[in-house]
Amino acid sequence: MNVLFWTLLGFLLGAIPFSPLVGRLALGKDVRQFGDRNPGATNVLRAGSFPWFTVALLLDVCKGALPVGLAYYVFGIQGWGAVPIALAPVAGHAFSPFLGWRGGKALAAALGVWIGLTLWKVPLVSLLLLIFWSLLITPSGWAVLLTLLGLGLVLLLWLPDPVLLAVLLTQSALLLYRQWPELTRRPHLRRRQKGQT
Repeated sequence: MNVLFWTLLGFLLGAIPFSPLVGRLALGKDVRQFGDRNPGATNVLRAGSFPWFTVALLLDVCKGALPVGLAYYVFGIQGWGAVPIALAPVAGHAFSPFLGWRGGKALAAALGVWIGLTLWKVPLVSLLLLIFWSLLITPSGWAVLLTLLGLGLVLLLWLPDPVLLAVLLTQSALLLYRQWPELTRRPHLRRRQKGQT
């Protein structure tokens, strides 16, 4: 019962479209008309506001961290029951019923889930890997794929918990599904702009 409750709560929190709400209320814009047309925090930035992008990003991270962290650390739902709870906010963001079952790429929600599960360990590694690969190759879907592969290796060597590995596998399947249009394009190294170090 507890697992079902936290899974449903995680999905509903994950489904709240914070970035479109922030864009509409703070900027008077539909962020889905910018960039890749996803309802994510990056398009709040593209709509023209770094401060509101930060707010949207933090809200998207928190909707993953809050239900998972409470279930995992406060209510002690660890072991295999944590797997559906950890997947729920990511699935909610990717397939939001509030947006007609459409959603974003769910990277911020996924980061929040790992904060809820491991506090700083996996989030720090995943951010470093994502920044490295994003600066090196394009399109960004390939940076996400390589980050997930690297994260799997890190988990095997540093935190070899089968539950965490199961969370990563299920989460990766969903994240890569959302990245699929970019993964169909051939990856290549980013070209340095003139005058860029």
